Amino acid sequence: MAELVIQPDQTFIREVLARGGADLKKCYQCATCSSVCNLSPDDAPFPRRQMLLAQWGLKEQALADPAIWLCHSCGDCTVQCPRGARPGDVIGALRQQAIEYFAWPRALARLVNNPKALWLILLIPALIFGALGLWGPETVSEQLEFANEYPIPVLEALFFTISGLVVLSFAISLGRFVRAVPASGASEPILANLLPTLGEVLAHTKFKLCQAERGRYAGHLLTLLGFLGLGVVGTVIGVGNMLGLVHTPLALTSPLKLLANASTAVILIGLFLLLSQRLGDPEKRRTSTYFDWLLLWVLAGVALTGLLSELLRLAQLELMYAIYFVHLVLVFTLLAYA
Repeated sequence: MAELVIQPDQTFIREVLARGGADLKKCYQCATCSSVCNLSPDDAPFPRRQMLLAQWGLKEQALADPAIWLCHSCGDCTVQCPRGARPGDVIGALRQQAIEYFAWPRALARLVNNPKALWLILLIPALIFGALGLWGPETVSEQLEFANEYPIPVLEALFFTISGLVVLSFAISLGRFVRAVPASGASEPILANLLPTLGEVLAHTKFKLCQAERGRYAGHLLTLLGFLGLGVVGTVIGVGNMLGLVHTPLALTSPLKLLANASTAVILIGLFLLLSQRLGDPEKRRTSTYFDWLLLWVLAGVALTGLLSELLRLAQLELMYAIYFVHLVLVFTLLAYA
């Protein structure tokens, strides 16, 4: 009989414990988590297997397991766990590790995961946009406009370049993950399930199956749809500006402006639901990681500073330039997070 030698990665186990999976070792494989999870498929239930992989320190198998992305962190398994092992938090820690492990460039992923590096992530775009505002080519108009300090063609070139790098980074990172999936033992074809998965993500249908934190469904869905709306508006305006078909600032009655403002309102409502739920739950505050908080607050900052910039522009107050500067820095930070 062939021997199976397991060589646990101790560093990986310590990372899981430090990034939200502190109660991992309490798990004694009773399978309650897999039994109570309404999202766990019958033919490949989770998170029991993933808990075992993490306990044993099998890094490659655990991080390449597609099942860690099926978890919605609704907390049903955590509530029902007889040992308080908090499987949902462990899955979250595994996802965070997987992002860093497969990300390209990995150095940027490590910076985003490191609270001590937040100043550097904010400093880089602050220097870029500060230099652009101080020494970039200026335009003059009778009214205060953002283009007076931040020329639209320069911003478009910068953001389309950065967005292209983000897409490239995502493609390389996804390729790394896809190549590693067979090592996890998963057999389901990825491409064949891509469109149904995207449909599930857009509709958030499986969020409705969660019992412990039902309120997260509305918050997540509104935030997602709101940023999709802003993404459509930004892309159309950017391409339209370059082709000479769209000129900013848009009138308040413009369909694009109406969609942008409605999307911002939807985002703020969604984030209010998510943040109020998390801030109002002492246990949730205790177990939430820096990685989670950073995303929520950056999303909120982008929406709030964008809306405030618009209102100050309409009021023709010079403070709008300072708020718009903060908005640009946060957008850049969000792209780095992505």
